[in-house]
Amino acid sequence: MVGEADDDRQARRQGESGHRTVPHTGDIRIEAWAADRERCLAEAVLGLVECFADVSGVRATDVDRVRLAEGSDDDVLATLLDEIIYRLEVHGQVPVDIEAEDAGGELDIRLAVVGLADVEITGTAPKAVAWEDLRMGPDAYGWSCAVTLDA
Repeated sequence: MVGEADDDRQARRQGESGHRTVPHTGDIRIEAWAADRERCLAEAVLGLVECFADVSGVRATDVDRVRLAEGSDDDVLATLLDEIIYRLEVHGQVPVDIEAEDAGGELDIRLAVVGLADVEITGTAPKAVAWEDLRMGPDAYGWSCAVTLDA
């Protein structure tokens, strides 16, 4: 990804996955990467959660499943992050772990969640996914994505 530090590039060459927030005026910008598409999506979700809550040491109290219709990679990323924001706003659920798996034309998502009251709030929760500069796709080391979240 553009702006990667040498350590980031080396880690990606070794197949490591991860995410980070990057400076963005007034909003939240997340970058995520992984060896495969499904793990990259999971890292994007973890990056979204990390921008407003500390879930380290928190154990899931419930597991939910979500099925997403396949579409363009950008559409799937936006739809998944919108689902996470919806669950946060409507049901007060925060994912502490996520697994995504291709399920023959759909994406099967397993969310290990806790209630919002069970996590330490560290920032403003995102309100929406911005389509401007949203991207997801294969790159030299696997998959990467970048998305801006309205705060």
